[in-house]
Amino acid sequence: MKRILFLIILIFLMPACTTAGGPAMTVENYLQAKVNGDADTVRALLCSAKEADLNAELQTYAIAEGVEIEGLACQRVGEGELVQCNGRVVALYGTEENSFSFTSYRVVEEDGEWKYCGEG
Repeated sequence: MKRILFLIILIFLMPACTTAGGPAMTVENYLQAKVNGDADTVRALLCSAKEADLNAELQTYAIAEGVEIEGLACQRVGEGELVQCNGRVVALYGTEENSFSFTSYRVVEEDGEWKYCGEG
């Protein structure tokens, strides 16, 4: 009986393991890596259709100082490929502080992992 219960639990957990935290976590990790200038993580989380945009993505905050994320919270919209995020990025460009609100983002599943694929 214990063996059957274990197999049932394993069957239900396997899809969750292959999605690496799910769409919302993927977007949150991507946005944090982009702000931090973490090229390896940004590269790993980009979908194949956006790979050519890697350098542009990494340059977004390159000249800014004091870049911070405030109130980041993302949630998948239904069962689709859209993730809605709240919060904002605050960055200092020269002497001017700017803030950019988060919006919705598209994700796709590639090779069993969720990937960031641009704004939705």
